[in-house]
Amino acid sequence: MKLRLKNLHLVQGPFELRMDLETTGDVIGIFGKSGAGKTSLLELVAGLRQPQTGRIEIDGTVLTDRARGFSIPLERRGVGYVPQDLALFPHLSVLKNVTYGKSATNSSGVKISFDHVIEVLEIETLLERSIGQLSGGQKQRVAFARALLAQPRLLLLDEPLASLDHELKLKIIPYLGRIRDEFHLPMLYVTHAPDEVVALCDQVLVLQEGRCVHLSPPLEIFEATTSMALKPGILGENPNA
Repeated sequence: MKLRLKNLHLVQGPFELRMDLETTGDVIGIFGKSGAGKTSLLELVAGLRQPQTGRIEIDGTVLTDRARGFSIPLERRGVGYVPQDLALFPHLSVLKNVTYGKSATNSSGVKISFDHVIEVLEIETLLERSIGQLSGGQKQRVAFARALLAQPRLLLLDEPLASLDHELKLKIIPYLGRIRDEFHLPMLYVTHAPDEVVALCDQVLVLQEGRCVHLSPPLEIFEATTSMALKPGILGENPNA
């Protein structure tokens, strides 16, 4: 995936995001502390927000160009979006949740099959349950399944593991690895957890106060302690778990 952000400018009250960059990678991480602008950037790519100025382009397709007054509507962008709160429907079964908004093929004509998604995420035994009967990790996998079955050409994940404890996070990370490896879907992955960056991403944008302060492969990021204001031992866990 090639992501291009040209003269992007968003103002939300006292917060201001400015970005002008180009990067490539199968999984591009958007990394930084709370309030750095990670979710705002993801919502701009998804079409949930519009910048004051700028252009957003993915793989040569222009999603937003404010100079031309152009923006592809959210429902036509071909993105699968998993927000922080997962946005599952508590009154529906797991099966009805994962098939909500299900499409036959994505914009490139590639079909992601129901059976393959269910097998990769290991939720076959959960299909008849209600959302209220699920653990946090199970809800997470259901949200991933629903996003995949919308047949996206791009997957947007907004801190998908932030609500999980360390032990459960280590169980879910391999599922995300399987999504990356088996469905070959490009991803934008928002997180403030270095271990997730190292385990899943091949390029990372480090945001600080609405600016990109570092852009590189993940392992290089943790050598740049001065620009990131991070200490070398911040991972504190096996990054390959």
